[in-house]
Amino acid sequence: MDDFAKALDQYDYQFEKGQIVRGRVDQHTSDGAYIDIGGKSSAFIPLREISLENVISIAEALPIGAEFDFLITRGQDAEGQVTLSLRQLLLQKAWENVREISESGKSVQLRVTGVNKGGVTGEVEGLKGFIPRSHLIEKNDLDSLIGQLLTATFIQIDQENNKLVLSQREIARANAISQLAVGKLLSGTVVKLQPYGVFVDCGGVTGLLHAKQVTGASFNSPMTFFKVGQAIQVVVAEIDEYKNRISLSTKILEAHPGEILENFAEVMETAAERLKQAQGKTPET
Repeated sequence: MDDFAKALDQYDYQFEKGQIVRGRVDQHTSDGAYIDIGGKSSAFIPLREISLENVISIAEALPIGAEFDFLITRGQDAEGQVTLSLRQLLLQKAWENVREISESGKSVQLRVTGVNKGGVTGEVEGLKGFIPRSHLIEKNDLDSLIGQLLTATFIQIDQENNKLVLSQREIARANAISQLAVGKLLSGTVVKLQPYGVFVDCGGVTGLLHAKQVTGASFNSPMTFFKVGQAIQVVVAEIDEYKNRISLSTKILEAHPGEILENFAEVMETAAERLKQAQGKTPET
């Protein structure tokens, strides 16, 4: 036995911080558990490093005799003991999962657990996520969202700064855009003016009516011709599903270039008939 003990002392166990090791749960304590990883001393995992959530029962989280992969978070001390973490491995896996989900374009479920002035917070894939107020469908009564599951997509994934931002609005917009088709006539309202065109809200989907798409005549002043809140009929000219953007047009409704500038009201009132003539078929309305 003495020779065996000396042999163990001479063996160089290379356990270093950042290494992943396989270990068996040997003993529970009030503040963690001892894990056999094959070294001369059992490794220790603190209670806070066992799970992403608060551990109520160590026996359930780490049953005696069960084997797990652990991450070494602190190298060997004078007695050869290292400190382990399951939580850090689970975090790494969670960040990998959200990146894969984001790249695939899929949505996730976020359960709202808190609110603040900027939006709502919650958990998704074991990580803390945030949905800004501007990216929520319900923007006013945020307290009513606590406890609810919100379907959302990722718009920012920053593992280094532990920042995970999602959008409920983007998935709603994507769903709405998926129902559209090029050549479809939409009723909308002007919501924003820019020198290059106007943005039109068409029932929850906002598209750009570029200055070049307003009329077939020379036209460079959308900010003076349109007004915010103005009702307008527009035709879907292009759909970019990847960027969730739609381009709109009104010049297709003209009988001759510049007609919209001359008699906007009449063109709008007869938009469906005009589109039918332009397309040679009944428009979708």
